Amino acid sequence: MRGASLRAFRQVRRSQTTGRFPRREIKKLMAANRGEIAIRIFRAGTELGIRTVAIYSKEDMRSVHRYKADESYLVGEFNTPVGAYLDYKEIVRVAKENDVDAIHPGYGFLSENVHFARLCEAEGIAFVGPRSDVLNQFGDKTLARQLATKHSVPVVPGTESEVTTLEEVKEFLTSQNVEFPVIIKAAHGGGGRGMRVVRREEDLAEALERAQSEATSAFGNPAVFVEKFVDRPRHVEVQILSDGHETVHLYERDCSVQRRVQKV
Repeated sequence: MRGASLRAFRQVRRSQTTGRFPRREIKKLMAANRGEIAIRIFRAGTELGIRTVAIYSKEDMRSVHRYKADESYLVGEFNTPVGAYLDYKEIVRVAKENDVDAIHPGYGFLSENVHFARLCEAEGIAFVGPRSDVLNQFGDKTLARQLATKHSVPVVPGTESEVTTLEEVKEFLTSQNVEFPVIIKAAHGGGGRGMRVVRREEDLAEALERAQSEATSAFGNPAVFVEKFVDRPRHVEVQILSDGHETVHLYERDCSVQRRVQKV
């Protein structure tokens, strides 16, 4: 969810582990992200009168987003530049130490990490996004495919679960009579990261290795799955916004124009 969606979460659940949940006002909001994404969250928070908190890696010490928040804290001092923003345990620790009420993950990084959402819930910090059970179902693309199939929603041919080896990929292609091109996709995360289109069998091994490596770097999880690749499809989305009590849709949008598997 983007920064503008914060208005729907001005009142949020303190805990999402039992029954009907008590809610509290967000007075201090952390953005578990960097750069422009974090700045947008800070802008929305400021417009709503919410105190904002930034995190930054040591490489981002002079990054603009650090200075756009009311408070900022170093994370992952001994981690990699990307790893600092994936260390959800340290991020939650910093949030607790500084009385943060809610954490907005932005997109990318930890935005679809169910372990992060669960830890926020366990520590009484609002996760600005789906509940962890929902995130678990849809953040894992293989589980989302299974849910779609269960409800008779058409899906392109793909592996039923995550794959880790070249042999598993070849077995899927052979058993399902799937022809090239295919696409190897990160099972967790999005934004065009961890994806490789494969048009020839001889390119499978390298594409699998690269997709797993990029998925690990971007999302902290190497899990991938394989689907039949559809050339030049129409990509249409319907965005859903909910505060846990009322749910609305924001109509459809055509996301077919893309560059490097990312929406323009």
